[in-house]
Amino acid sequence: MGRVVGVRSPLISLLLVGVFALSGCAAATPAPTADPTPAASAEASADSGAECDGVAVIVDFGTLDAEGESACVDATSAIAATAALDEAGVTTEGSVEWGDQIVCRVNDRPGPDETVDVEGEASFVESCQSMPPAYAYWALWVKPTADGEWEYAQEGLGTLQVEPGQSVGLVYTTGTETPTPAG
Repeated sequence: MGRVVGVRSPLISLLLVGVFALSGCAAATPAPTADPTPAASAEASADSGAECDGVAVIVDFGTLDAEGESACVDATSAIAATAALDEAGVTTEGSVEWGDQIVCRVNDRPGPDETVDVEGEASFVESCQSMPPAYAYWALWVKPTADGEWEYAQEGLGTLQVEPGQSVGLVYTTGTETPTPAG
């Protein structure tokens, strides 16, 4: 799957966006949850975002050695982003410290024994204990309409709701650029 490179942003901006996004995730009251088994089905489509009446799901593994994925999940009302990913056959894992408010692994990538190499940075193995390094992490994106622009999610995966006509994307981001999902 091809990558669309976003605007180059300094590393500090990435850190601040991540901190800002997570600051709203630590609320003491639980967020409302969607029915974990919505009346939805996943259908793979080459260009799910443009042709999806439900929720489009796009995964870009970036520098990880894996084929990108896209699917259209049939939905007639708002559903949890986690439910859309589940219906599309995409598995996610959070961290010990932050739970499902961050994404540590997608379809078991990076694997628990996989060394992640990023040019100019120290190689590491993702332990999923806390926050991943700012130079190698899963970025969560939302596109409000099929012809809209991708927006960095303003809340964690565990509370994010998506509606029919919207898209949810996960991109493994490395270095100082934050590419948006293709589609």
